[in-house]
Parts: sequence; C-alpha cells; structure tokens
Amino acid sequence: MINTTLCYIEKDDCYLMLLRNRKQNDLNEGKWIGVGGKFEEGEDCDTCLLREVYEETGLRLKEYTLRGLVKFYSDRWEAENMYLYTATSWTGELNENCCEGELRWIPVKEIPSLSLWEGDRIFLEALSRGENNIALSLYYEGDTLKKAVRY
Repeated sequence: MINTTLCYIEKDDCYLMLLRNRKQNDLNEGKWIGVGGKFEEGEDCDTCLLREVYEETGLRLKEYTLRGLVKFYSDRWEAENMYLYTATSWTGELNENCCEGELRWIPVKEIPSLSLWEGDRIFLEALSRGENNIALSLYYEGDTLKKAVRY
C-alpha cells in the first residue's frame, strides 16, 4: 500500500485545484484534484505534504490541518492511504508552471461541475461542511466507483 497526501489550499472561497494534464501514464489524467503526492522514504505525512505542495506550487504552507484519511482500492492500481489536508496560510508566489498540470483557483461552489473522481466528490462535500476526522474507503473498478464506506 502506498501513502500519499492531498491538500486543498483555501483562499477567498476558492480551492487551489490542479488539472492533471501534463504527465504521461497519469491515472489522474483529465481530472481536477488538490495538490500532493507520494511519501518518500522516511517521510511522515506532514513532511510529505510540505514537500509536495512546495514542489507543485512554489508555496510554503504555514497553517494546515489534517482532515482525514481516505483509502483507495482498485482493480488497476496499488492500494493507497491518502492523508487529506486543507491549508489556509502560506508564503511564496504560486508557480504557474507546475509539471503535473494546470493550477487554478476555483470557487468552491463551482468544483462539483469539474471533471472529478466520483469518490473525491464525497470527501470534498465533507470538507465543505467543515468535517474533520474524515474516514473513508473507496473501491474502484477502472474509473468507476463501486463502493464508498464512511467510518
């Protein structure tokens, strides 16, 4: 099982979203997601979060909150523990040339109209309600969400 982080950075009722459209063989290709990525050896979730956000955005997070754990199971990809964060304060300037894709501030109310993974809609809705301690398992067959279990 791989460990990853995903962060939704908040500003003026918007989330910083990433349209994954620049990597080859990207399981997230064409989807809008937050920013984050895989743990490197020896990292904990906070260290991974800070490194990945900086690499993808050029921003150094100052205030961030772990909001939950989402587990992904798939018939195509390795199982994943994803540590879900939000952030409200940072330093630095946004890097417009993210190697992963296009970064854009999207109003939270418009996010449901984007091309999202179906499971992401579940935890994004929970985030919009201000929930903490989100615990969710998502089961996919290909790109299709077959089952979602909240704990």
